[in-house]
Amino acid sequence: MMHYEWKPRGVCASHLSFDIEDGTLRNVAFTGGCNGNLKAIGLLVEGRDARSVARTLRGNRCGVKPTRFALVSWARRCV
Repeated sequence: MMHYEWKPRGVCASHLSFDIEDGTLRNVAFTGGCNGNLKAIGLLVEGRDARSVARTLRGNRCGVKPTRFALVSWARRCV
């Protein structure tokens, strides 16, 4: 299992941590940002294939900002 931590820029969340075990996302946790929405995202992606999640969320933007969604940006670098 590989553990990843990241401090994204340009998005509401100030910290993201997750594990990838055999290509599967585990223990996804955000700090800061919209607590309810980020908890929901963590629950929705828990146990899913990291590459599949990255493909599904590709191109998702943070409001009108040109910043990509934090999990996707980082997960795509990790897988």
